Amino acid sequence: MAEHLLSTAVHDTLPGNYVRPESQRPRLAEVVTGARIPVVDLGSPDRAEVVAAIGDACRSHGFFQVLNHGIHADLIASVTAVGRDFFRLPPEEKAKLYSDDPARKIRLSTSFNVRKETVHNWRDYLRLHCHPLHEFVPDWPSNPPDFKDTMSTYCKEVRELGFRLYAAISESLGLEASYMKETLGEQEQHMAVNFYPPCPEPELTYGLPAHTDPNALTILLMDLDVAGLQVLHGGKWVAVNPQPGALIINIGDQLQALSNGQYRSVWHRAVVNSDRERMSVASFLCPCNHVVLGPAQKLVTEDTPAVYRNYTYDEYYKKFWSRNLDQEHCLELFRT
Repeated sequence: MAEHLLSTAVHDTLPGNYVRPESQRPRLAEVVTGARIPVVDLGSPDRAEVVAAIGDACRSHGFFQVLNHGIHADLIASVTAVGRDFFRLPPEEKAKLYSDDPARKIRLSTSFNVRKETVHNWRDYLRLHCHPLHEFVPDWPSNPPDFKDTMSTYCKEVRELGFRLYAAISESLGLEASYMKETLGEQEQHMAVNFYPPCPEPELTYGLPAHTDPNALTILLMDLDVAGLQVLHGGKWVAVNPQPGALIINIGDQLQALSNGQYRSVWHRAVVNSDRERMSVASFLCPCNHVVLGPAQKLVTEDTPAVYRNYTYDEYYKKFWSRNLDQEHCLELFRT
């Protein structure tokens, strides 16, 4: 099955099943470059200032960068290196992990959901479930040899960072610091190691088309040397160019629901280029499948009635995967 992977060959032409209809193409010349995505310094001694900055960013952009986040630069460099080494493994080694079944908890695949798509995306990815680690790490790739140790250390540190961010996000809404973490239950954690090979015709396709994230919070380690992430802001696509040492934080659909629509799970996409490969590592914090989600009661008043009905994450996630990635915002299906 490794022949389905883009990373097993060099491509001189774009296969027809990757070409988007003209109305759906990325129009790269129209993308806004040089715009500043909000930056939050988590090392600031002024807690109130940090909380306010995070609240402003969640309200205005749904995306922000964090500096002084506590994850050491050497670990981040090791994660990037071992991810690249994985995608450079021989095809027969990668074939052991290939699957197009979205229900598989550990799988190497391509595009997004090849079973449903009519047009594919220029991406290979390794999807890993990460919590509890002791259940999943034994089945993670054994090659490269340092993959398990490096990625499991990173997973633990990202989880702690996510919980620190939950506290600040809760406080910024006027809720108890523990609200988000407690409401979301014993959270699952997933990771996607994304690999975008050089693409012969990047203006005709995507790495990933426009989508929102169905989970609660996404922490993204981006390739600092090769741009590719873009967010929709003010009706225009804006290129994200992170500061050195920064991680990108993305509000997911569940935090939009819990905030009663105050905070935004925004549309974002990945584009590709013809010259250089690009890699990113996305870590997803996900609610417990069976907790009941919906707007925080404290945020529901006569003036601000509930925007969304209550539901379980299991219900939401199944609905998300039953659709195409770039259909209407999945939360629209849960409005009151």
